[in-house]
Amino acid sequence: MIARAWKPIAAVVLAAAALHGTAQACTAVDMVATDGTVIAGRTMEWAFDMQWRVVSIPKGTPMVLEAPPALKLPARTVQTRYAMVGFAPGTLPGNVLLEGQNSAGLGFSANFLPGFTRYQTVTSKDASYVSILGFPGWVLGNHATVAEVRAALPRIKVWTDPSLPTGPTPPTVHLVFVDRSGAGLVVEYVDGELRMYDNAAHVLTNAPTYDWHLTNLRNYLNLSTVGVASVPVGSVNVTEIGQGGGTLGIPGDSTPPARFVRAAFLRNHVTPPATGEQAIQAVGHVLNTVDLPVGIAQTRQGAQVVSDFTQWVAIKDLTHNRMRIADYDHRLTFVTLDLDALFALDRPSAIAVADLPYPKATDVVRSLTAR
Repeated sequence: MIARAWKPIAAVVLAAAALHGTAQACTAVDMVATDGTVIAGRTMEWAFDMQWRVVSIPKGTPMVLEAPPALKLPARTVQTRYAMVGFAPGTLPGNVLLEGQNSAGLGFSANFLPGFTRYQTVTSKDASYVSILGFPGWVLGNHATVAEVRAALPRIKVWTDPSLPTGPTPPTVHLVFVDRSGAGLVVEYVDGELRMYDNAAHVLTNAPTYDWHLTNLRNYLNLSTVGVASVPVGSVNVTEIGQGGGTLGIPGDSTPPARFVRAAFLRNHVTPPATGEQAIQAVGHVLNTVDLPVGIAQTRQGAQVVSDFTQWVAIKDLTHNRMRIADYDHRLTFVTLDLDALFALDRPSAIAVADLPYPKATDVVRSLTAR
């Protein structure tokens, strides 16, 4: 549906302003600035080339909601109430969104939850259903706030079965939704049941489930932003050898529990940002602590060794409808999408994440030597 290249319109909207052992390193963080700006960012780690695209889906796009084919239940078509932009893997047909935000300021991130996710069972008596592949787009296209999402989810069944094209990794995800008020909602499907949690930590990683991660934080109550400057030992006053002693014991590995603890501590202890721009920088700094270069988080699959790596980073300004993006090869230079300008075009479009016009680093030597 959205196969056209985005390059003809890029100048309008861009400002340079399976494997259960893989694809488990995503991290999402959100933050509210003192001025009320809501920022939500995430990293996407994967071990395979998923041919990521940034897709734009206009308001009024028809979406087909289907039940498992074996049930032969009627499909239902709804038209989106809100325009949206998101990330979709080109390896799957259609627009399977794993990240995005809509024109009403609702954003989401889907992170993998392998080993814990089991979706709902649709029966012949059900009248409202959607596959997990269509679920994020349905939510984003038809809801404006976290409160609306919370009210709608108990009324629809979310399912998967072998009829769905999923690529190398099963579609076992949990999702976090954030809106312009700063409200956050974590959504999981466990043992065939819907679970919803307020996003108290303002962080989401991967397995285990969200409630487990919150419990695990109790193991790190000793962490502090203030280190102990000195301790008397007998007649000697032993002093610290550098700043940062209060974080001694914070996990530094790349597992989901470690990333959750690290991101939650940093997110909830940084100096509160006053403005949206400061919140963007703060979220970016937190995400930098979970960034994965190629070769660090490896898994052996038979004779092959594969490595998760940070394929892209997205930072969403839900208040002002902007999105910043950087891929692996441009990790230090973001592009900025003006989503209002993109939505105003009122037509579908797509561009490969790798083809975005990332700004080049500026050589300032001439400017310095000219002074």
